[in-house]
Amino acid sequence: SLCDAVRRGWSIGKRIRHSFVHVLDQLRIGGGFARCYEMTDLANNKMYAVKVIPQSRVSKPHQRGKIINEIELHKSLQHKHVVKFSHHFEDQDNIYIFLELCSRKSLAHIWKARHTLTDPEVRYYLKQIISALKYLHNKGILHRDLKLGNFFVNENMDLRLGDFGLAAKLETVEQRKKTICGTPNYLAPEVLNRQGHGTESDVWSLGCVMYTLLCGNPPFETLDLKETYKCIKEVRYSLPPSLTPSAQKLISAILQKNPSDRLTLDQILAHEYFTKGFTPEKLPPSSCVMVPELNPPSPAKKFFTKMAKSLFGKKKSKVIKSFSIDIVPVFSPSASDDIPTPAAVAESAMKVLNSCLSSMPTASRNPPCLSKTKPLIWVTKWVDYSNKYGFGYQLSNQNVGVLFNEGTHLSLCDQTVHYCLTNNKHFSFPADALPEKLLNQKHIVDLMANYMEQNLMEGGDVNSEDQPSPSSSPLLLQWIKTDHALVMLFDNRTIQVNFYTDHTKIILSKSSDSSYLLTYISKERVSYSYPLNVLSQWGCSPELRQRLHYVVQLLQHYTNA
Repeated sequence: SLCDAVRRGWSIGKRIRHSFVHVLDQLRIGGGFARCYEMTDLANNKMYAVKVIPQSRVSKPHQRGKIINEIELHKSLQHKHVVKFSHHFEDQDNIYIFLELCSRKSLAHIWKARHTLTDPEVRYYLKQIISALKYLHNKGILHRDLKLGNFFVNENMDLRLGDFGLAAKLETVEQRKKTICGTPNYLAPEVLNRQGHGTESDVWSLGCVMYTLLCGNPPFETLDLKETYKCIKEVRYSLPPSLTPSAQKLISAILQKNPSDRLTLDQILAHEYFTKGFTPEKLPPSSCVMVPELNPPSPAKKFFTKMAKSLFGKKKSKVIKSFSIDIVPVFSPSASDDIPTPAAVAESAMKVLNSCLSSMPTASRNPPCLSKTKPLIWVTKWVDYSNKYGFGYQLSNQNVGVLFNEGTHLSLCDQTVHYCLTNNKHFSFPADALPEKLLNQKHIVDLMANYMEQNLMEGGDVNSEDQPSPSSSPLLLQWIKTDHALVMLFDNRTIQVNFYTDHTKIILSKSSDSSYLLTYISKERVSYSYPLNVLSQWGCSPELRQRLHYVVQLLQHYTNA
């Protein structure tokens, strides 16, 4: 039972609520439906989504066979856009299937909040769905139940295809199952006509998904199921004039009655809807509930990318020599191959914190803290304006930066402007000699800086030997917001976690000698800094330990995503 599971070391979180409208939240299991719970392994604080199937539902051999088939099929899948299968076990009451937790739920939830999505967002999600489908089809597997509720979204806005309760191995035309299964609005004509499922049936469902996201409702939806089936068989639907011409063409090319006339997955990706339209590299979390402002790469980005190629191409020494004579006083580029990825920063922090916690003895209070530390640069103020522009922050050395939605970064450091492209190429300019094409982004940074200066309090004080130098500032690589905290990852391998409820903060920073310093800012805004090896040896208060466990949990979820 669930109580037995808790006694084994599992903590049950809130159960995902069911919605019987469009079957948004329930998960299929062997053709039926299972409840899904959020659970935490108390041994390591790792969180899972867990399908719980009552044994009463699998009392017959053919029912149990379907469950076993789904488990074995899902276990065999390993792809970045497929929900990860962890493990399963059962007791006398239930079967428990542990899966990757996608904290932003599904496209069904986003669709319910937004009703329609923009073309760049749809391209973003469809590319990931197609990547997962190509993987499945290449392994000879049909999903057979593609719908919004089966596309899950993780903390980082990455899509995961899940729910393989109706999935089946691909068979020859003669052997194909003639069963009608799937969600009514997304069924292909050949399925309704009992001609069997092929890869083309999944493509049809993909076209229905695209239509639903862009138009706000499925293409063949009516108030009567029989009428819906009739519309599907006759391929009778309308294309709203609000759709772009390329979107209309693509949907029409997918929703073809004859399966052989439909575009393949590769042909869909080669369609002008994708090749001539902007697809963002990432979506801001705010896009789950509101329209994001997603601008195509700016002319400035194209200019700087071209300039970087000329600087670091084959004629490197000759170009740099002539370039330095005329432009270096105003414009200083540098390569940044040594900048770690956000995932690498998160993974290294998770490892050192896990190591510390695993050897840390139980204690009732914190050890003596350092009276002074080396200059520590951390985020004292921040503002999330990702619904329009990006994430702005002020550092303890008074420098201000903005990580823009499209991935570029601009920061003000004393009288110098630093600009970073998404390929980690950096450019520096005197503030009074900024290229015209960067003036708009500089204006946004100024606005955020003024807002933070006039409206926000400092996050606390850190006792340092000296004030941090304005000329050296870490670069924000990524920020992540959860229900309880804000996580910021920097290129100097510093991570900072701000807890919302009590405004406490944890800063893990790496010294030049590769040792780690942990700084804790309490709700009274008082800072305490400890070498991590001291905490590992002496232990810490339950309050701090609890927060460290939560940070590890966040980082584990991020690195496993």
